[in-house]
Amino acid sequence: MRTSQFFISTLKEAPADAEIVSHQLMLRAGLVKRLAGGIYTWMPVGLRVLRKVEAIVREEMDAAGAIELLMPAVQPAELWQESGRWEKYGPELLRLKDRHQRDFVIGPTHEEVITDVVRREVKSYRQLPLHFYQVQMKFRDEIRPRFGVMRGREFLMKDGYSFHVSFADLQREYGNMFATYTRIFTRLGLKFRAVAADTGAIGGTGSHEFHVLADSGEDALAYCPASDFAANVELAEALAPPFSRAAASATLTKVATPGKVRCEDVAEFLGLPITQMVKAIAVMRATDDAGASSFALLLLRGDHDLNEVKAQKAIGEFRFAHDEEIVAALGCKPGYIGPVGTGDIAVFADRSVAVMSDFVCGANAEGFHLTGVNFARDLPEPAAVADMRNVVAGDPSPDGKGTLDVCRGIEVGHIFQLRRKYSEALKCTFLDEGGHSQPMEMGCYGIGVSRIVGAAIEQCHDERGIVFPAAIAPFAVCIVPMGYAKSAAVKAAADALYAELKAAGVDVLLDDRNERPGVMFAEMELIGIPHRVVVGERGLAQGQLEYKGRTDAQVQMVALTEIGAFLRSKLCGG
Repeated sequence: MRTSQFFISTLKEAPADAEIVSHQLMLRAGLVKRLAGGIYTWMPVGLRVLRKVEAIVREEMDAAGAIELLMPAVQPAELWQESGRWEKYGPELLRLKDRHQRDFVIGPTHEEVITDVVRREVKSYRQLPLHFYQVQMKFRDEIRPRFGVMRGREFLMKDGYSFHVSFADLQREYGNMFATYTRIFTRLGLKFRAVAADTGAIGGTGSHEFHVLADSGEDALAYCPASDFAANVELAEALAPPFSRAAASATLTKVATPGKVRCEDVAEFLGLPITQMVKAIAVMRATDDAGASSFALLLLRGDHDLNEVKAQKAIGEFRFAHDEEIVAALGCKPGYIGPVGTGDIAVFADRSVAVMSDFVCGANAEGFHLTGVNFARDLPEPAAVADMRNVVAGDPSPDGKGTLDVCRGIEVGHIFQLRRKYSEALKCTFLDEGGHSQPMEMGCYGIGVSRIVGAAIEQCHDERGIVFPAAIAPFAVCIVPMGYAKSAAVKAAADALYAELKAAGVDVLLDDRNERPGVMFAEMELIGIPHRVVVGERGLAQGQLEYKGRTDAQVQMVALTEIGAFLRSKLCGG
């Protein structure tokens, strides 16, 4: 490709609303252009990267035995009503009516559609297993789209769905997809980690997330350096402390703590460790399907954070209580609430709190806390004790093989064992060997294709711009001639090298614009092309060209007669 026949549109500065590195660099490098909130046009440079990601995904999915199809983006509401997700999915589901006032959705995912396809086409166990996948744009109406393609409303996704006669066969395919995803992210050239994860709104019994490791990642990942344990913090179990509660030794005392509402501030004010603090979190628990709820308190140690996923599993659906609900229940505004003297209000404790004695908590009086608090003596035992917190670095690993560490990651893939959630709801059945009707076992396997581009940039960049892994760079090599339009020798050498590399199947860009060298160098580095060759009169006079890898500190002079072989060896070496 020649730049004179291509389109490159870069910016010197990123727009002020671009918050993270990948968003800034994708806009500056001209990979995408914003059309509306969370909706982007993929420009030619960005589209080349996107298509290279797609190609690797397709090659590995095909090799794994999956079959590609393409399903409609617009889906009838009846399917979503049949599965039960029309009401449950929430405002992220973009709903619309056609001219006949029939309800439709713009698909955020395709479990319903693919299940409908299979239930119409497959009747016998002899037709199973099947695994279909597609690469298609999705739409989720994010309340606050941000971070460019990392949290957009429209995005490109590979979603696959498998159908089986038995759970054992589903597990086999699940393992096949785990290995396939591992190959995909390895080929993409990314540092990643697969972690056990919560199934969330998709449903099912087991799932793993694949995360690109980056300090800017939204997800916290817990892993054990001494073993294979790895899980999203949402799922990683915080084990119960390996000791029993000590006997009470302090007197219950009400102490003034004016203006101190944070556990850290109370601990400092009282001269006590934060691990002696207990914070109460007020919630409204759902008590029936009609929307009724009851006030409750969740207790966590002062240095721990609530894990909402775990808490919901422990106490059922809930939301955080509003200030007026807290005042009505406890007679005190937030910041000073606690579990002592709360009457019939249900109190649930995290495992770490259940073994605490002589702790400090809010006194349910503004400006006051209680010290020397003990269960059984000063308040009833908790209604239930459960793991409700995020693990932290240094916690014992749930597999018993060491301690946990925590890193950040960007979720780019997720695989699920859906089991029969959708096949039973949509009556997707087959006749078994005995002629009996059985619901199919299902798996679901997603990869955020467009998100991978942003995640790769978050992981691979420097002060000059993007540093794409070779497998997904828009071009493998750029040729930058000095004075292409002015020097016949430079033009001839650049054209000859360009022709040689193209003939060898190298994805090469020849910058034949009439631009200053500094501009061309800066743009090629910003875009993230791994290898650069500079053709100049001075070097040609010595029979040499200048080579520089994208991350190299120094340039390297290479003989003109050897440059083609030199570049091919570089490309073959990764």
